[in-house]
Amino acid sequence: MTCCSLMVQGTTSDAGKSTLVAALCRILKRRGVRVAPFKPQNMALNSAVTVDGGEIGRAQALQALACGLAPHTDFNPVLLKPTTDKKAQVIIHGQVATDLDAKAYHAYKPRAMEAVLQSWARLTAAYDCVLVEGAGSPAEINLRDRDIANMGFAEAVDCPVIIVADIDRGGVFAHLVGTLELLSASEQNRVKGFVINRFRGDIGLLEPGLRWLEERTGKPVLGVLPYLHGLLLDAEDAIATVALAKGTTKLTVVAPAYPRVSNHNDLDPLRLHPEVDFRWIGPGETPPAADLIVLPGSKAVRADLDWLRDKGWDAAIRKHLRYGGKVVGLCGGYQMLGAMIHDPQGLEGRPGSTPGLAVLDVETTLESDKQLRNVSGHLALPGRPAMTGYEIHLGVTGGAGLVEAAVELADGRRDGAISADGQVFATYCHGLFDHPQALTALLAWAGMSETAPVDFAARREADLDRLADSVEAALDWAKLAPWLPGAPA
Repeated sequence: MTCCSLMVQGTTSDAGKSTLVAALCRILKRRGVRVAPFKPQNMALNSAVTVDGGEIGRAQALQALACGLAPHTDFNPVLLKPTTDKKAQVIIHGQVATDLDAKAYHAYKPRAMEAVLQSWARLTAAYDCVLVEGAGSPAEINLRDRDIANMGFAEAVDCPVIIVADIDRGGVFAHLVGTLELLSASEQNRVKGFVINRFRGDIGLLEPGLRWLEERTGKPVLGVLPYLHGLLLDAEDAIATVALAKGTTKLTVVAPAYPRVSNHNDLDPLRLHPEVDFRWIGPGETPPAADLIVLPGSKAVRADLDWLRDKGWDAAIRKHLRYGGKVVGLCGGYQMLGAMIHDPQGLEGRPGSTPGLAVLDVETTLESDKQLRNVSGHLALPGRPAMTGYEIHLGVTGGAGLVEAAVELADGRRDGAISADGQVFATYCHGLFDHPQALTALLAWAGMSETAPVDFAARREADLDRLADSVEAALDWAKLAPWLPGAPA
């Protein structure tokens, strides 16, 4: 069977590309199709460790899960992780290749495209169908030269395209018509239709607009997807800052949303837990009182540590600990809790050292070799609760504060630290709250007793099925049949 493909591009970032590809992956997988996800180039600070020892964007790991596959570097061959507003770490096939500013990366794109086409060839040889996600918008005129993320890729491999737009933002018809108008003639011909995302209300009121859109562009509307509340799907990059409405909660948890926060999906189990009052605290907000403060990962630890001090978090954390509060540090957050962070090679900016928050007697030295591994083991808490997770970090941490480790890993290593007073828990392990046992134990350690276990892996699977059911019912499969196998007539 010849491998088929379909690419989902969007009128804007966060239009729904990732979720639509995830839904299509799950739909085809349920129909017995051997399907794989693919994103040629991704820019995100949320990443996942792959089965072949690399890292890819978190959204592609979710899409792999929707396909019933382990994450693989071929699913996202080029990953850009911003370190400043003008510079990014360039990851090719899961491994760090270089650090470049925007101008230098533009010159580097032909080499990146080689990696993209290598992965594409392997996937199309191994699967019945490959579902592709674009990046941002294909109508970003300044990025069209040497494009490898949207139409430049689609043209290179002759892949059909559908365009999705978010009606909840407003201006959906202008977004779709304007995007199409800014494409070349061959790119316009490649577009097979439109999908409108996040609609709520009476579909009858939308139908005149849909008819106008089809007449104006000559392209069919392939479906109108409903707004789905409360989905637990890993975000590609944007932090969900809106607090969720909950009933009576037992524990208050806050986390600083510093500028280069990475893998913030680590905190989704806290944000979504029905008995936890969780809030991200932004730059204009004073750190509030809480039972637990969590310092998440960071792609620029020294810069984000300076940001914490500037926003008053250092004093707030010291006060929080004096009053008996608990603190968890994850990866970069763990490094911030130590006495000093050394960057002799200038991996995250100018070479030098930055004083840490000094609540743990440890120091960290940033090194060029990135640690990438999936892990499992036990937390060093009562009952030795099981944990699973992954490591993505540059630093090596040492010092007297490591006497009591936070995690005992299955490979025999001891990771992280628990402070002598038992108030600080720090580890390099991402995904710490995902395992039901680890989540329950950490909430109990923070002061929340008698909580029912919550399995977020099961919840994620259920929400993927819920998303797939909704998208399957909303799409016009007869119109999609030429490009998707297993579609009903």
